Amino acid sequence: MNGGRTITSIVAIAALGLALAPPARGRAQAPPGRGCDPGAILARMTDAEKVGQLVMAVTEDGPDGMPSERTRRAVQELKIGSVITSEPRTPGLAARYANRLQRWARDTPSGLPLLVSGDFEFGTTHNVREGTTPLPNAMGLGAARDPARARAAAAVTAAEARAMGFHWNYAPVADVNTNPANPIIGVRSFGERPGLVGGLVGTQVRAYRRAGMIATPKHFPGHGDTETDSHLGLPSVTYDRATLDRVHLPPFRRAIAAGADAIMTAHVVVKAVDPDLPATLSEKVLTGLLRRDLGFDGVIVTDAMDMDAIDANWGTREATVMAVRAGADVIMSTGDHAAHAQAVDALAGALRDGTLARERVDASVRRVLALKCRYRVFDHRYVSPAAAERISGNPDFLRQALSAGIAATTLVRNEDRVLPFDPGSDARTLVAGVVQTGEFANEVAALARGPVTTWQAATTDPTDAEIAEAVRRARSADRVLVATFSSGTLPAGQARLVRALQATGRPVAAVATGLPYDIASYPSVRAYLATYGTTARTQRVDLTMHRAAARVVFGAQPGGRLPVTIKGLYPYGHGLRY
Repeated sequence: MNGGRTITSIVAIAALGLALAPPARGRAQAPPGRGCDPGAILARMTDAEKVGQLVMAVTEDGPDGMPSERTRRAVQELKIGSVITSEPRTPGLAARYANRLQRWARDTPSGLPLLVSGDFEFGTTHNVREGTTPLPNAMGLGAARDPARARAAAAVTAAEARAMGFHWNYAPVADVNTNPANPIIGVRSFGERPGLVGGLVGTQVRAYRRAGMIATPKHFPGHGDTETDSHLGLPSVTYDRATLDRVHLPPFRRAIAAGADAIMTAHVVVKAVDPDLPATLSEKVLTGLLRRDLGFDGVIVTDAMDMDAIDANWGTREATVMAVRAGADVIMSTGDHAAHAQAVDALAGALRDGTLARERVDASVRRVLALKCRYRVFDHRYVSPAAAERISGNPDFLRQALSAGIAATTLVRNEDRVLPFDPGSDARTLVAGVVQTGEFANEVAALARGPVTTWQAATTDPTDAEIAEAVRRARSADRVLVATFSSGTLPAGQARLVRALQATGRPVAAVATGLPYDIASYPSVRAYLATYGTTARTQRVDLTMHRAAARVVFGAQPGGRLPVTIKGLYPYGHGLRY
């Protein structure tokens, strides 16, 4: 792949989408991007407008799939400065959705545009499920070991997202996944080594900036060595400061050097820096470590404040004020409208009574306004739904994604030449497993000449009765693919399933669709592929990786090398070829 030429063409497509945007309506008091002066805008703002700029609210959908009346009230009454959308189904709907939000913002006294954000870690498919381009997860790009593919993935994501009206992406993930049992980062990380992670983080930050999209390396100062999901509890890490400096901070240093304009915090207690508070609420971490020690002067945005790590321990009001006092600039409010109102009210009250210094608030507002100026949000408030539909998921993007997926797929073991399967054979194939096995089987069936049947367990931990049924079906097949999935420790039922299918005597190849460590639980399997395609939240399934894995099963050359160590079995960098 020619990374430079690809990115140039993608940026041109994104520019076309912006050029086709409908004209802005109404008149704003704030100036457009050219000559945009954050200080002049700040001088005209009321206190209510200032604190609103510090809150990012998740949108709520109405019956028509467009933003609801309560979302309008958040924009116009609470005066919020940015939004993270719910999940609009298609690119055209996403563009119309963003346009409505911007029109509401234009009709406020300040007329300030919104920053519209989304989680697009493996492309816009992460949030806009239909008609977009699913790309490999970060660990897949780490396995591919190709900076040009990482650049192209960022550029494809930016082209689609900007065409839909998004300005801000919560990627790339800068966490170094040193803990195989990490329940929430896993395949969202590029790998276990800071050099690999930092290099690809820096590459993507530069690519996003070039394509006109705000990149947000996360989760500072690192979420890669945790064993608790911060959605469900408060993680803490006990490694020393030397380990923090050597392993977890280098990717963030690379991101800052590459020009990152925003960084997201981690709801993690890093005891070597602050033994009492999670990074999101810690002045020692945000102001001391990130601002002073690492020299970052961009926007600090919190992770979602309704996650149990924060909400269950401090609550919305207290945590919102604590985060801004600690150094955060934008509070991600992902609860309901009442939570948004509480966040705004808490900041307004703290500003009135002096709990928050006016200088502290003004500094954050200035950074947010500077981001809106730098990314020309004043100039490009609206987008064309037709252009969004045309650009997103176009054939060239899909071809690039599949090529990257094959380059990411890692052949870890292949004894007795179980793989590749002969696509010209009339052999009967059983595809068995857990989590979206049907989708994987569809991709296999599209390539196989002989019949393909499917069996899927009801949960990620198959019962003995389910395993017996899978074995019965395997006896009627000539060859077996078994898809396993883990987001931490592999459930015992999946390991029993693989061993039982092996015992039938049929050729069996296992495909790890999530973390690549699954083979440690069934090390005798003769053939094993890792695809890194499914995140810890099992609904986040990357169909490109299913398609790529099927291609590799039937003879496409696998390109991946392990970006992590499978302890006691396979080293970092291991990967076979046909």
